[in-house]
Amino acid sequence: MGEFEYAAAGVAVREDIKETHRFIWEHVRSPGTWWRGAQRVAIAAETRRATTCALCQRRKAALTPSRVAGAHDALGVLPENVVDVIHRVRTDPARLSRAWFDGVLANGLSDAEYVEIIGVVTQVTGVDFFALALGVAPLPLPDPLPGEPSRHRPDSAKPGTAWVPMIAPEDASGAEANLYDAAPLVPNIVRALSLVPDQARALQRSSTAHYLPVAQIGDPSARRALDRPQMELVATRVSALNECFY
Repeated sequence: MGEFEYAAAGVAVREDIKETHRFIWEHVRSPGTWWRGAQRVAIAAETRRATTCALCQRRKAALTPSRVAGAHDALGVLPENVVDVIHRVRTDPARLSRAWFDGVLANGLSDAEYVEIIGVVTQVTGVDFFALALGVAPLPLPDPLPGEPSRHRPDSAKPGTAWVPMIAPEDASGAEANLYDAAPLVPNIVRALSLVPDQARALQRSSTAHYLPVAQIGDPSARRALDRPQMELVATRVSALNECFY
């Protein structure tokens, strides 16, 4: 599939990054744990739609987003409660609150369905920003694959640390025994999607290509083309600009 070659950018892109983007697109179009392939591709399309949504722009400019009423400029494929999660996460994540999340659950989504939405939104957004940084058009979204979601909820996911249950490294067992590959340090950001283990695995696959493997996160001497301090400086600046206060 030539679109993953990024030839129009005029710069070399590492093969592992291109292969990871192929993996992410295959992952997005496949049946997930709680959403079918067609729904996951629709979530990806709605992620892109959110960037031009007039309601989201008004809310972003408002002192308090909850005070701005209206309907999202949606594609009309997904239910309104799902669209709102996608648009809020994509356009104004710094102002999400526990009260907002409790409202998401009250409006009919389960915590695991929510986690899978977050996984798809963030993966697609990351690939889109990569294209934006290169000055090329975003990759065309893939066609969905048939099949039903697995509906697997891991018993080892426990509540308490975050808004949603997560799997701690010491609790990983059964089908999730190798979820973190015995990494010496597993930050919460790596655990964040573990209520849906396949999403956590996809996050780690993406992190390995774009940042570092989980096992190297705690190693200050780890490097790629950049030294570790240079990597963290870039990451810190990007996080500040995007109001990521994790």
